[in-house]
Amino acid sequence: MTTMVKPTGIIDRPAAADRDSADLESEVRAYSRSWPVTFTRAVGSRMYSADGKPYLDFFMGAGALNYGHGNPLLRDPLIDYVRGDGVVHSLDLMTEAKATFLQVFGDLVLKPRAMDFKVQFTGPTGANAVEAALKLARKVTGRPTVAAFTRSFHGMSLGALAVTANAAKRAGAGVALDDVLRIPYEGFGRNGVCGLGLLEDLVEVSGSGVELPAAVIVETIQGEGGVNTASTAWLQRLAALCARTGMLLIVDDIQVGCGRTGPFFSFDDAGIVPDIVCLSKSLSGYGLPMALTIFKRELDVWSPGEHNGTFRGSNPAFVTATAALRAYWSDDRLRRRTEELGGVVDSFLGALCARHPEQGGTHRGRGLVWGLQFDDPQLATRVSRAAFERGLLVETAGSRDEVIKLLPSLLISSEELLEGLEILRTAVDHEAGAQP
Repeated sequence: MTTMVKPTGIIDRPAAADRDSADLESEVRAYSRSWPVTFTRAVGSRMYSADGKPYLDFFMGAGALNYGHGNPLLRDPLIDYVRGDGVVHSLDLMTEAKATFLQVFGDLVLKPRAMDFKVQFTGPTGANAVEAALKLARKVTGRPTVAAFTRSFHGMSLGALAVTANAAKRAGAGVALDDVLRIPYEGFGRNGVCGLGLLEDLVEVSGSGVELPAAVIVETIQGEGGVNTASTAWLQRLAALCARTGMLLIVDDIQVGCGRTGPFFSFDDAGIVPDIVCLSKSLSGYGLPMALTIFKRELDVWSPGEHNGTFRGSNPAFVTATAALRAYWSDDRLRRRTEELGGVVDSFLGALCARHPEQGGTHRGRGLVWGLQFDDPQLATRVSRAAFERGLLVETAGSRDEVIKLLPSLLISSEELLEGLEILRTAVDHEAGAQP
């Protein structure tokens, strides 16, 4: 999933040193309103403000920093590369850094999964990867419509925004956002609508009046949509439907891929192989802009230069991405630890919900992406603000910012994880009106 800007928990009171810059920057800024301090340093799981106050980071660049801030295993190869006059900008020229990345990505990610995929460098952002996926699906099939889900978020450029469900974000387009068939995601709504049953009937039963879409685009966990999780059975049913009908299956793994749920791809445990996968955010490992659209070899119908971008060849990002793959995906240690820490978070949030039964709390997630929701949709914003005041960065998600979303570093220590969870509990206690 690509980064979403929002007015969550706005505290529009910039510090004195920030007033001139805040006056110059567009009113579209969002996160700096929620957390109105100037940050000067970031190491591991902490960021530091100009006055030296540490903040434990459960935000991690909206999922762009799975391996933490300033990771020396990634930073040092980057410094060596730049100091050695390595090529920085190259469009799609072949460079040593790109060739090495492709080799390592193939060996450590694609080959173990028997994925005979091609790799497309689309540009620096997740939205670029989504745009390329949508364009490719339409080119391959010759069909214009794409099926997308309720509560989805895929980016802010027009194609990606069309398949995004958030009404506030869509309103900024200023033009019609067409050629999308909207289907209920698993668990959506109050009346138990079976979205996949509806989609099956629309595309497989004669007389529906619905043309077969080119593709279905889905997030296995809807991060910005409120940490809504799809079950294995639901994903397998969707993949089977696509295989039967000839719709291409696009998985947007931008926010919850690269190990966020445990395995490298969030769909690994479901046992499915999408036709197209979108990657970005933590792909570079160091927070450097980088995105890929990868797809089955037979779908590579592009003509040379038919889809391009000036910044699709970021060699510094290739260097750090290669270092991250070698350091963390040569074995399954990171996966196992992420799943172990996920169990800790699951238990903690369950106990926190039980601690405030009057609030109707629920939690959901997998690995190290979790959402905490209460009956009062305003409580999440208040808790996020209270946590910030106590030294924890944690954002909100959902169509009404009603979900507290936790995205700690995958490398966070057990002690830091519990420290952050205790701050969250204190914030919830305070805002829910209960005594700690």
